[in-house]
Amino acid sequence: MREHDQEPTDHRDAKRVVVVGGGPAAHRLADSLCARDTGASIALTVITEEARLPYDRVALSKRLEGDVDLTLQPTSVWDADRVELRVGDAVVEVDPLAKVLRTASGEVLAWDELVLATGSSAPVPAIVGSELAKVYRTIDDVDWLVAEVERLAGELGRPARVLVAGGGLLGLEAAGGLARRGADAAIVHSGGWLMSAQLDEGAGRALGRIISGQGIALHLGTRPQTIVEESGRVVGVAFTNGQRVLADIVVFAIGIAPRDELARAMGLELGPRGGVAIDTSCSSSIPGIWAIGEVASFEGRCTGLVAPANAMAEVVADRLLGGAAEFTEVDDATKLKLSGVDVASFGDALAKAEGALEIVYADPARGMYQKLVMTDDAKTLLGGIFVGDAAPYTSLRPLLGTELSHEPAAYLSASGMEAPGGDDLPDAALVCACNAVSAGSIRDAIAHEDGCTELGTLKACTRAGTQCGSCVPLVKKLLEGELRKSGIAVSTALCEHIPMSRQELFESVRVLQLTSFDDIIARLGTGRGCDICKPVIGSILASQHNGYILDSGRGTLQDTNDRAMANMQKDGTYSVVPRIPAGEITPDKLAVIAEVAMEYGLYTKITGGQRIDLFGARLDQLPDIWKKLVDAGFESGQAYGKSLRNVKSCVGSTWCRYGVQDSVAMAIRLELRYRGLRSPHKLKFGVSGCARECAEARGKDVGVIATDQGWNLYVGGNGGFQPAHAQLLVGDIDDETLIRYIDRYMMYYIRTADRLQRTARWIEDIEGGLDHVRDVVVNDSLGLADELEAAMAAHVDTYEDEWAATLADPERLRRFRSFVNAPGVPDPSVARVPERGQLRPATQDERDRGEAVLIAGASIPVRGADA
Repeated sequence: MREHDQEPTDHRDAKRVVVVGGGPAAHRLADSLCARDTGASIALTVITEEARLPYDRVALSKRLEGDVDLTLQPTSVWDADRVELRVGDAVVEVDPLAKVLRTASGEVLAWDELVLATGSSAPVPAIVGSELAKVYRTIDDVDWLVAEVERLAGELGRPARVLVAGGGLLGLEAAGGLARRGADAAIVHSGGWLMSAQLDEGAGRALGRIISGQGIALHLGTRPQTIVEESGRVVGVAFTNGQRVLADIVVFAIGIAPRDELARAMGLELGPRGGVAIDTSCSSSIPGIWAIGEVASFEGRCTGLVAPANAMAEVVADRLLGGAAEFTEVDDATKLKLSGVDVASFGDALAKAEGALEIVYADPARGMYQKLVMTDDAKTLLGGIFVGDAAPYTSLRPLLGTELSHEPAAYLSASGMEAPGGDDLPDAALVCACNAVSAGSIRDAIAHEDGCTELGTLKACTRAGTQCGSCVPLVKKLLEGELRKSGIAVSTALCEHIPMSRQELFESVRVLQLTSFDDIIARLGTGRGCDICKPVIGSILASQHNGYILDSGRGTLQDTNDRAMANMQKDGTYSVVPRIPAGEITPDKLAVIAEVAMEYGLYTKITGGQRIDLFGARLDQLPDIWKKLVDAGFESGQAYGKSLRNVKSCVGSTWCRYGVQDSVAMAIRLELRYRGLRSPHKLKFGVSGCARECAEARGKDVGVIATDQGWNLYVGGNGGFQPAHAQLLVGDIDDETLIRYIDRYMMYYIRTADRLQRTARWIEDIEGGLDHVRDVVVNDSLGLADELEAAMAAHVDTYEDEWAATLADPERLRRFRSFVNAPGVPDPSVARVPERGQLRPATQDERDRGEAVLIAGASIPVRGADA
């Protein structure tokens, strides 16, 4: 993005296109023009009044869960030489005859083509006290709401009461997100059921039962009449039905109002409900002025969905470059992004077509409602609604308008019927609505001579799955299907030596009771193994047998950190992290850490997991450091392993005036129970003593949050390159039930996850997702509960601190000499080589032990067969 005071590149021969507005539609237009305009015939300027890069408004609910970066990708479009993005400035006047505009900063710009992408605003009705209402529309709105909910909780000593006006998508997202932030949330909606514009009564009432079950109060069939205030502060809301409720914050999310002020001032034709009237070319009533996104009124309707906005942007990009693309219909399929609520609708969901036939499965007790809308002969799919279980949505939505090959009821997962093996999608079927990518386009990308034969590259070259992500499972299914049709096997092999997946390998090792790498390779693999399969096998053996990780030939299976039981740093030294369960530590233990750090000259750092990291230790110093720590009551924190790192905790009810449970005691219990548990990836837990969530438990693989009735258990959160918030598995459970469910969850993850797969990705990829995991863990749907609990009990019973075990065995200590032939090592067989100060090579016996040799002052680890 070029700064305003830089000298612009000379584009005097280029067509000057100015886009007013910086939302998703503007971003898509700019990206499309950059990709299509290879001759640099257009100079593009995008002006947005928000002081930030264009971001994904559709994903605002994620911002409620944390400081998530919603910036639209790619951002490289703003760095293009012929593109200028002006943030923090608004267009205030447009002269369509002179083709110039003026911004709030006073700058005047000329244009050849003007694109209005001004989006919409969140309306607030003119009721008494409306000036005190807030809206849910921008990042600033969301950030204010989050901060205010936390501030009021601290000031009032109770959760903030938030009333959300609007029971549509936005209202549900706002209420659900704020409830998860600790607010006492309620919804008031003028319709008789939630999402009344997208769902029929049966689906809306099923959704209402789910939402009510999350503790969100519903006031249906009425609307706010007065916002009651005292001394300028909101205290309640009076409804049109005479009811009055308490409230500290009132948020309106009742739809959108197109921001068509500039269009009105220019005299452009408007739609019957506002917005710039456009034709199929997305052109307005004045040639050279276009409209896209929420401000555009097509066939008398403005829409707030991302898919039509992207489609309009693509049409205008094509038209500006001389094409003839057309925008012909609005795809209004919706999928609710509220955690814990599975809702989707598409097509003629309300069965308005003449002769439409509805196939419905409803189970009010389970909060389940599924409906397909078919033609009167029950063959052609016209639409559908899913509440409580939206699993069929992904595969059915692309089949809209086509004949189904099986009985319609078979596609309803809730009916219990055997689902069809899968319909072959026609090339015209829309797989990714957000980016208008058809099945044919995906197949073409796979079949191209430089074909995209991996999911990541396929997403990059087609855009499919890069916006909301709901179509990724279908994209993957298409990819695998096309590869199979081409005779290309879709391999699940771990590597060239192990022709099976990690899950299959884990079960084979368990069933065959294999206990060594050699046995596993002999029975299940080939060759000598590699850097992929060796650590996986080491982890599987450790999780099943819980033995010392470097014994019985397992030393060479581990990576550098596991072999050293410390973390190697960039300078070749190691860091030492003793376990400090829940961050609770005595002054005496703090003194020991200080003494060790001073004695060995170590750099100390408080980690993000409430522990103390000691940096700068040499390999040969590790046993001495460990001894001092172990003697003081410490043990390995296993910061080096793919295992439990730590359980973070707030101070809980012991000290905090908001705490409702003893989070510290529970965190200590969890950390001591699951310490040393080897898994496909590292694990982090968190325990918060109340809904204020000071331990950030929902950013952890396992998160526990206290309630008045017990604990809420969240799973599948993590940081890293793909951060994810944990999802609620079960609520209001007691201590013993909590432990039992975590036992099952962890062992099921360890058994079934792929190599180096975090819990968040595992839940996304496992068939059935979170619902399946909940069925296994809570409902014991696979009958594995006793087995999983027994496996965890075996781990707990056989746990041994690896530092203490090493110190107790002289043979194990041999591994921690820096070099077997280093000066000062009392080894009479060492022979010094005169040239360059080199020492002799290691013997075969030393190689077998995985020891290191000093060569010209450098450390060269030597890995053998029995380290």
